[in-house]
Amino acid sequence: MNDSELRFDTINLGHGSGGMMTRELLDKLIFKTFNNPFINQKHDGSIVMFANKIAISTDSFVISPIFFKGGNIGELAVNGTVNDVAMCGAIPKYLSLAFIIEEGLKMEELFTIVNSIKEAADKSGVLIITGDTKVVERGKGDKIFINTTGFGEVHPKANISTDRIMYGDKIIVNGCIAQHGMAIMSEREGLAFESNIVSDTTNVNFLVKDLLDTFGDKIHFFRDPTRGGVASVLSEIATDINKGIAIFEADFPIEKQVAAACEILGLDPLYVANEGVFITIVDAEIAEEVVALMRNDEKGKNSVCIGEITNEHPSKVVMHSVIGGKRIVSALIGEQLPRIC
Repeated sequence: MNDSELRFDTINLGHGSGGMMTRELLDKLIFKTFNNPFINQKHDGSIVMFANKIAISTDSFVISPIFFKGGNIGELAVNGTVNDVAMCGAIPKYLSLAFIIEEGLKMEELFTIVNSIKEAADKSGVLIITGDTKVVERGKGDKIFINTTGFGEVHPKANISTDRIMYGDKIIVNGCIAQHGMAIMSEREGLAFESNIVSDTTNVNFLVKDLLDTFGDKIHFFRDPTRGGVASVLSEIATDINKGIAIFEADFPIEKQVAAACEILGLDPLYVANEGVFITIVDAEIAEEVVALMRNDEKGKNSVCIGEITNEHPSKVVMHSVIGGKRIVSALIGEQLPRIC
């Protein structure tokens, strides 16, 4: 299937009318691309069966620009929601998909986005089972917004909760930080610079499943540091558990190009958004084994322990710097990088 099968080169208000143009868009693009028994019912929703507890997560994606180095808003929407379900200790199975499209979006761009969604869903092992499409007037949107809701069965060995985080637990990150945010910044008008930085957007659900299969409830917590970055996530955790967190600057994985770009733009990489990175907090006795398992997976090859839970400085995150000093790392105040995911 290609965009030439559609009668229009751009989206117009008729595509959101619910009439013949809407049906043509759905039949020739959406239903044809996501072909499966659930969505093929062409009903207002889908009925699915779950044997155990389920996890549900929803997210809206309003990124600018919608195409960037390493991906686009479509695959980002799938990966972001798949990973959020996985962070609950669940195995993602189904997604709903809703578009809000601005009049004037090129059909070729929509075609590319939809096919990226299909590819990302296939890689994640999930099905698109229901959705919605709305069209707004020119100037009332920003090309396209996407909402996805994910559904997954909770892993039988999972017990993921901040209540289970204990003193001495180790904090592990699966890869280099700040890549997504800096990939977006490198695309934006007026902030472009020579770089090969690409977004880290990817699904991590299979790596999470391997961790739960192997270590079960000795994995105490998962979280993906998207907006607000690693610093904001850790600060929220420290506040929620009323325990201290110590992190070590020398141990943070960050690519030289990304670090240089952050320095040029005056940004702290700890606050920059990530899309293929997650933090796991684990029992200290299994930390080395966890890192070893993660490094055997492509999605975790740069895994490293970056800190630990401490009984010092309750509710605060303290960074131990490479030069021997310490500083408090607080949550992001305001918006460092707007429209990043």
